[in-house]
Amino acid sequence: MLEFKKDGWKAIVSIAPTLLLMALFTFFPIVNSFIMAFKQDYNFLSGVYNGFGISNFVYVLNDPMFKKALGNTAIMVIISVPATIIVSLLVSISLNSIKRLQGFFQTIFFLPYVTNTIALGLVFGVVFHKDYGLINNILGLGKIDWLGTGATYWKAMAVLMIYTLWDGLAFKIIVFLSGLQSIDKQYYQSAQIDGASKSRTLFKITVPLLSPMILYITITSFIGAFKAYSSVIALFSRGTTSNDAFGPDNMLITVVGYVYDKMWGHGGTPFGVASAAILILFAIILVITILQLQVSKKRVHY
Repeated sequence: MLEFKKDGWKAIVSIAPTLLLMALFTFFPIVNSFIMAFKQDYNFLSGVYNGFGISNFVYVLNDPMFKKALGNTAIMVIISVPATIIVSLLVSISLNSIKRLQGFFQTIFFLPYVTNTIALGLVFGVVFHKDYGLINNILGLGKIDWLGTGATYWKAMAVLMIYTLWDGLAFKIIVFLSGLQSIDKQYYQSAQIDGASKSRTLFKITVPLLSPMILYITITSFIGAFKAYSSVIALFSRGTTSNDAFGPDNMLITVVGYVYDKMWGHGGTPFGVASAAILILFAIILVITILQLQVSKKRVHY
């Protein structure tokens, strides 16, 4: 018992610096954001506020810009999450089935994971450029403006979805590949003996046995899509004015983008509004995650 206590203190001493850093830069900001969200007319610099209430939440929920940001974020979630999961799963299955050059293709698909987001955005900016972009020139589309001031909402959204798909493949492929390589080959051998087709093998063996990984990827993908911000900035470079920071007329602003915009861009007391917006986003993510976990009890096989 004495030896256990000594080892316990050693463990506490070892993790104390990490706990201190997390307390300062993670736990305290979370608690402080929760408190600031309920402070009315809160001035961060002076610390003055006009009592507690829900005025910040009322302002956010009635702000047309927040509704726009929430709608954009919802579209990104609905399109990008299923697309990246399906494509990464198919790519993982294909990579797992080949022997030659498997490492080469794995490296290619892993590159976005180690590439700077802004650098990747610059590449996409060149590929989809109106005048000399590869997409317009190779496909003979003329001078379609995908990302500039003349871009329409759905053209810009299409580029953003392609960017998000490519940027999100790497991590998902790694997870799915590790899951595929851990599946016992006897299942597939039995399926071959029974004459099962490839599609039946996929949906009756591969997908059920990968369901824990699929659940994990789904939850993390939903959270990541709801927190989208850097992808928009990478494509539109934060604009030159407050009206084109997230595309022309801020048409692709996200909820996290809205939070940053409120914190640093406008108003004398923006921190309470920004904190309220981030708490609303937290509540949405929490509800969706709980629903996913409830559904997974019947669908996930451990």
